[in-house]
Amino acid sequence: MTSSLLANVRPGGGDPVDVVIADGVITAVSPAGTAADQDQRIDGRGLLALPGFVNAHAHVDKSWWGQPWVSYGGRPTTQGRIAHERAERDKYGIPSVAGATAVLREFLRHGTTATRTHVDVDLGVGLRGIANVRAAAAALDGAIEVEIVAFPQDGVLRRPGVLELLDQAAAEGATSIGGLDPASIDRDPVGQLDALFEIAVRRGAGIDIHLHDGGDLGAFQYELIIERTREAGLARKVNVSHGFALGELAPARQAELVEQLGAAGISWTTVAPVRSAPLPWREMRAAGVAVGLGTDGIRDLWSPYGDGDLLQVARGFARLHGLRTDEELAYAVELATTAGAPFVHREAHALVPGARADIVLIDAENVQDALVRAPRRELVVAGGQVVVDDGELLV
Repeated sequence: MTSSLLANVRPGGGDPVDVVIADGVITAVSPAGTAADQDQRIDGRGLLALPGFVNAHAHVDKSWWGQPWVSYGGRPTTQGRIAHERAERDKYGIPSVAGATAVLREFLRHGTTATRTHVDVDLGVGLRGIANVRAAAAALDGAIEVEIVAFPQDGVLRRPGVLELLDQAAAEGATSIGGLDPASIDRDPVGQLDALFEIAVRRGAGIDIHLHDGGDLGAFQYELIIERTREAGLARKVNVSHGFALGELAPARQAELVEQLGAAGISWTTVAPVRSAPLPWREMRAAGVAVGLGTDGIRDLWSPYGDGDLLQVARGFARLHGLRTDEELAYAVELATTAGAPFVHREAHALVPGARADIVLIDAENVQDALVRAPRRELVVAGGQVVVDDGELLV
């Protein structure tokens, strides 16, 4: 057993403590200067300490991070972006192990130590993208834990053979299967959802479905998902990604849906895009609807933006939703850290004994200061391993 002492850090900006780590797990937290020496001593220099960030919605299989610039193209609609990606991706070697590894390393650089990533599954790539992402995670020796959603980016029912690929992915260990706009892409919301839920129940998998459709069309699909989640007994195993319609609905309809989502145990992930309608986050929190933050795709054929920094996503969430008070700003950081635990199936994700030793040190006064400035990560510990030191990536 190897052990480390991370000395003199301030969890959440509070009083300084010493953190003892053994075999990748936090075993003790005590006032600074009181812990016994371990095999390795790391000087925390009184820096702010946060749990590792949890990226609850990523697409690490299809970025060209670190490669030559690619100009944005295609029609600015979901279907237009799908068509453009399908026409261009082979040119850029997407998906690849090297591309996925580069993105995961950037996640680590910015303090993300666990991610749920959607990986394209379609008739062109089959399950190759999943194999590549798993190889990339293995190349980093478990520093970042990766949970995979088999994602039908090109549609489900409209592409015969995709359902079989999703079923195979679930059989081979994908934690969840995805779906995509059952109404506007497949034009058969009942058919797509029934097929996805059948696989999920039979394979013991979760469902994480992209829903871009707005207004009443989006709300109708939420209702179908709520019904099927209850009937299938899949509470806490179904997630809606994006879900733009929820912020667009009239208050009464919105409140009704939020209550039903909470009762059904359905969670929500958002990347807080700048022109989207704000979510009713207070009502969602009160109803028990878990909310996670993600980067979505970065530097891919959908968007030239993004650098993998989840703290900046949290800041974007705060600005989109008008968060101002200290309590509200701390909530945005919580979404990026401890609140991300259920999205990667962790019982605990905090600076407490028994939790995986995922710790990020930042030169900031408190969590609010860290959020609004998003300074560099001075040191990152991932599973007990130092992967960033003095801002420099070591893996």
